[in-house]
Amino acid sequence: MGQARGVRSRSVAALFSIVGIVLAGAPVLASAVPDRPAARSAVHWLTSKLSADGTLENPLGGALPDHGLMIDILFAAYASGQGELAEPVVRFLDDGRHASDFFTWDGLLPGQGYDAIIRGGQAAKALVAAEVAGRDPRHFGGYDMVAETKAAIMRSGPHKGRVSDYSKNPDFADFVSNEANMFGQALAVIGLAAVGENDQLAIDKMLTQQCSEGYFRIFFGVVPTTEVGDHVLPNGFKISSCDEGKSFDQSAPDGDTTGLALSAMLAARAAGAAGLDRPIDTTIAWLKANQTASGGWGGGVTTGAPNTNSTGLIVQALAEAGGSDAEVARGVAYLTSAQVTAADAGTALATDIGAIAYTPEQHESARTTGVSGLDTWIRAGAQASLGLSQVGFLDLAKGKVPGGEDPPGGTTPPVVRPTTTAPLTTTAPPTTTAPPVTAPPARVVEPAAVARKRPVSAKAGARAPRPRTPVGTVVVPPAPQPVQGTVPPQGTAVGQGTPAGRLAAFLVSRLVDGDHVEVTQDGGTFVDYDATADLVFALRALGEQPEAADNATRFLLDPASISAYAHGAPYEPGAAAYAEPLAKLRLLAGFDGGSSEIEHTLATDLAVLRTGEGEFVDTGEQADTSRSVRRHVWATLATIATPTADSSPALETLLRQQCADGTFPVDLRADRCSSGDLAATATAVLALNGSPRSTADADQTTTTAPTGNGVPAGWQTRRSSALVAAATALTNKSTSDGLIPGSPDTPDVALSAIVASGRQAAGLDVSATARALGALLSPDGGAAKATGSESDLATSVAAAPGVAGRSWVAAADSPVTPALRLPLAPPVDHAAAAVSQTAERMPVWQAVGLLGVGFVLALAASWGLRHRTHRTTTRKAVSA
Repeated sequence: MGQARGVRSRSVAALFSIVGIVLAGAPVLASAVPDRPAARSAVHWLTSKLSADGTLENPLGGALPDHGLMIDILFAAYASGQGELAEPVVRFLDDGRHASDFFTWDGLLPGQGYDAIIRGGQAAKALVAAEVAGRDPRHFGGYDMVAETKAAIMRSGPHKGRVSDYSKNPDFADFVSNEANMFGQALAVIGLAAVGENDQLAIDKMLTQQCSEGYFRIFFGVVPTTEVGDHVLPNGFKISSCDEGKSFDQSAPDGDTTGLALSAMLAARAAGAAGLDRPIDTTIAWLKANQTASGGWGGGVTTGAPNTNSTGLIVQALAEAGGSDAEVARGVAYLTSAQVTAADAGTALATDIGAIAYTPEQHESARTTGVSGLDTWIRAGAQASLGLSQVGFLDLAKGKVPGGEDPPGGTTPPVVRPTTTAPLTTTAPPTTTAPPVTAPPARVVEPAAVARKRPVSAKAGARAPRPRTPVGTVVVPPAPQPVQGTVPPQGTAVGQGTPAGRLAAFLVSRLVDGDHVEVTQDGGTFVDYDATADLVFALRALGEQPEAADNATRFLLDPASISAYAHGAPYEPGAAAYAEPLAKLRLLAGFDGGSSEIEHTLATDLAVLRTGEGEFVDTGEQADTSRSVRRHVWATLATIATPTADSSPALETLLRQQCADGTFPVDLRADRCSSGDLAATATAVLALNGSPRSTADADQTTTTAPTGNGVPAGWQTRRSSALVAAATALTNKSTSDGLIPGSPDTPDVALSAIVASGRQAAGLDVSATARALGALLSPDGGAAKATGSESDLATSVAAAPGVAGRSWVAAADSPVTPALRLPLAPPVDHAAAAVSQTAERMPVWQAVGLLGVGFVLALAASWGLRHRTHRTTTRKAVSA
């Protein structure tokens, strides 16, 4: 990010009061003051995006509106003194009795008793919304939000003090995974302080999530422990403190959370809580030390670059705390440098006066392109406006807000940004003291400061190629130049490297802006979201270039990208949702860089597409109606990755399609096939042997093959037998060196790799395939369809699991992991009886799966199995 391009200038005096100037050769900073005209302008734009009933369409699709973002607009409106503009939101939540759609599951599954499942963080946010709107928080939307928030704070057990997701109905308890994070914790502290009912357990738990440097992390983590007591989870883990989580890579700094936690501590102290002076002081010191030269702050691991969203929350908190006038003033200048003003008249932003871009650079680009990714602008504007208004959350919740009169000149103030780009001060802020985030080791990396702070490309949300059109030509971006004194930039191979490292470097070299694939087609350039997703899965399988994989994942999970990729924007005239893109995004979000809220939304949208028969049916005019096995497997894997979802109907649909020889057809419409397709079979194996990553795996995960060869509890015999038959078919079609023949003289590189990924996912040795495909890579590190032809992206992506010798499901942090390793252990004595009872109803290959030791020995001889040493890697623990 560069420095802010300028500051708001209504008069010379205003410029002096906001940012200070250099007089007589010395820097002078005046007191920081709110820029409420800018805040009111932002709120006018924000509320213009609300529907008449106060709702906002959820950018990720689904039947429910975006309640959380609606409340963010409510906060911004009241902080600016224009609460009446958000009254439709208040009426919808309170009078319309829709608040429970936000903090329970009832909105997703109405009338089925799921209002008993409470989302703790959302309940806390609804409480603060009621307070800010001046409604009775004990009678809001038909609920006592004070009581609901208190009930969500666990009073004992491993989550003691944590604002939690839980079920009031014990029958639903197993459906709930506690995904509540520090945002909900802080909002609960604020909401209860506002009614004079500090909850010490919640305050104390919040403080455990502050690291000794002064910052807060966003997610609760778990770590293994030898301690005993009710604070220990059944699997021997406990909820970690921020400092305890550092060695497990759980405690990256998060600017947004740190700002909101500061607001919460200030609220609790004002309401009488003791012992908060030192935590408040260390938080302020960390925030001041980590302001960037541009005047802005970044958020967390995936939003680490300066942005208006994070800066707004932090400026609001620092202004309330006092003593940070210089930092607040520079933060305000950063915010206003990204706002659309009268200076943008005559540009593509002329009709969006007041809007605030995610970054100043995004604003500059939008002067030509217009607002792209509306959801990102709304989210940025809502939180940025809080930094412009500078009303603390406690005052906001207690109704202490400024008057709402419009500035002279109408409802959208004539704010003009100067054209100069003079620096705000003559000294740069202190450099960051935050500890670096530990990334998995990789052979080819870029400088950490560049890799971890790269913003999402402004092209997130740009048009994809129109559905069902020919594949375009991949754009090859200019090769990055090394920076003197650093390791080579992302995508540059270090020497010859390993085959996996060379292939990963080739793949990353095809990422435009370091985070997405573009193609040219019919004279236009488009973002290829699907190719980008497949490239990320390839990098995960290779175990290389983790920063590049994270950057591309953040691009794909940007709300604007999700809208374009999974919901067909702008081609769809109405609501639409596509199963395969939703599934891939859900799985990518499940790797440790993901957000649980995004995972939940994607999983929910995917579940809506599943029919009672277990198939997934797209909606929209551009829907994929192919019913391919590949598409069904992706949706099944995403369902498996969601522990609260039932994957059995989708698996049953898949099992019904297996052919007589153990393979699977290309299409689900095949009827009683004798033989199928190898690529479809390999992908089917991933689902047949898939298991959700569990909390028990929080410390370590296998990066080669699954280690157990017993059938998991709850598995039907039909499933394990189908897995054996499919893996046998894949092995029988492979040559002695693990390849699938293509033309007479060359193997089929892509198909060989796909088959190897399926065999490895079943626990079979594919090291021969990895050696053979690694030797076939081109000098540039990529893979080509035929000997002598140029490397191409599609073949290179497909080759990745073969070169790596493993599927992405066996990669560290995968949300789906292999459940067992073939060959199966000998069955117990009652297996013979099971065979005799079921043989008449089962194909021969299914019955064979139960025959015991003789089959195991024969299978071992056929497959040439040998002992393996399994390498494990420490990974970030998942929340309990």
